[in-house]
Parts: sequence; C-alpha cells; structure tokens
Amino acid sequence: MARLRRDEEASPHMALGPDDLVLCAGTLARVPLRERVEIAAATGFRGISLFLDDLEGARRSGLSDADLRALLQANGLQVAELDPLMHWIPEPGDARATAEGKGFLRWGEEDFYDAAAAVDARSINAVLFASRPVEEGRLVESFAALCDRARERSLLVHLEFMPFSQVSDVSSALSIVEAAGRSNGGVMFDVWHHFRGGGSAEALARAAPRVLGIQLDDAPAQAESNVVDETLHRRLLPGEGDADVAEQIRILDAGGCRAPLGVEVFCDDLATLAPIEVAQRCAEATRRVVAEARAR
Repeated sequence: MARLRRDEEASPHMALGPDDLVLCAGTLARVPLRERVEIAAATGFRGISLFLDDLEGARRSGLSDADLRALLQANGLQVAELDPLMHWIPEPGDARATAEGKGFLRWGEEDFYDAAAAVDARSINAVLFASRPVEEGRLVESFAALCDRARERSLLVHLEFMPFSQVSDVSSALSIVEAAGRSNGGVMFDVWHHFRGGGSAEALARAAPRVLGIQLDDAPAQAESNVVDETLHRRLLPGEGDADVAEQIRILDAGGCRAPLGVEVFCDDLATLAPIEVAQRCAEATRRVVAEARAR
C-alpha cells in the first residue's frame, strides 16, 4: 500500500483523496459539461467523472481542450476518472447490453488517453462486457497490459465489478488486480453492485487497500426482477436504502483506502429536479453517511 501512496503523491493527476467528493457523470448525465462543472463547484464537490460523450459534446459546443482545462481550474475541480473503458480485452461487447451500454463501445482505448490528456484526468475505469466468457489468465494479462500503457500517461486504472458481469463481485475484481501486480491498478467499488451482488464485509475489507475508485449510491433490500434496468434508472441516494453505506465507508477507511468519494446515482425520479438540486441532495446525503461512518 505504501508504494501506491508514493505513486499518488508523485503524480499531479492524483491529488484527490478520501475527504473529497466527486460528482459522477451518471448522476447528471443529461447536463452539459460546462453547467455540470459549475454546479459541482457550487455544491462543494472537488472532482467530477466524465463519460467520453461528455467531452465530445463540450467540443461540439465550441469549447477547446484548453477551455475545458481552464474551466475546471477556475472552478477548483479535477477529473477523477473517465468511465467506462470496454476496449481492453479481446472481443469487447455483449449482445445483452442495454442501448446505453452499447453506446460506450464506440470509444477505444486511445480515445480515453486523448480525453485524459485533454482534461488532466486521474484514472480510467475499466469494465468487462465480453461477447463470450474470457479465461481468467487472459483477463489478468489484458489488465496488466492496460495498466502498463496507462502508467506511461501517469494514469491509474480501476476494474469495476458488476453482479451481471463476468467480474461479478469485489473478490473477483481483486483476484485479477492482485494477479496483474501493477501498482497503478486497483478496484472500483460501487455500493450498489456490492449490495446487489451479495458482497460481504470481509471481502470488502480484503480489497480495501486496492480500491482506487468509489461510487456511492444505495438500494432497497428487495431487488427488482431486472437488476440492469434498476441500476440504470432507480438507484437511491446514499443513506436512503438498505445497503448501510456508512458501514462500507468505515470498512474502506479502516483498510487504508485513499480514493475520493464518488456519488453515482442513476435515478429517473431524481433527474426530474433542477440539476443543482440533484447535486445538492447528493452532496448532503453523502456528507451525512460519511459523518456517520467516521463517528463509528
């Protein structure tokens, strides 16, 4: 773990830490990037995450890369991560993917490096949707190679597990990360995926030192019949469900996790509100669960 911290201190991309809130792209997905940056700053966030569609839209609106960097700097924000990279394994893609998911497949690895350079991003979030099961040895080799290429650009890489993916839980993701053995490689921890996948506190505690990205949200105890539709449209704010988000944060803290606290709430009902109200509710809910976690 000490090596990871030295790496973070050495890179200008990695200054965000465990006391910093990150407004994730999915929380305000329909809001143009300039407005989203200004809202994030106004509601106390220190970072944002981006889909590459966000960057494409900003460029089409007339913002140059220099304009984007100046906008972020003027608002005191950093780009925590670019999300989600699918082209890091053989034959990416999945016929079961939603329309939203298939849209992400058009962005290749070089597109992510171009975007990272444009906005001085901290990390890339890798996810696995393959057209057929991938042998674990190939996953390890592919993740290690991705980390090596990303390291040349001073980028972290975190692997996100999802209960409907081959990398279905935090233990599966940790196994690949540890076998790859790259200091800039780690796990993305999403509360919703951990809860819906039946993840244990013990598994999270083992993974905590290698968690480089966090996405906070919540869910009711009873899962819907279509969990993919649920995760894309009906997540809850941290602390408003049954996932005990405060306990997840406490475990991560105890394990030495240094990742910033992203808030990723895909929620159609929330999206009907004014964007600044959405961001404010997310920030307030997250601060409450953080305070509860750190008081335990």
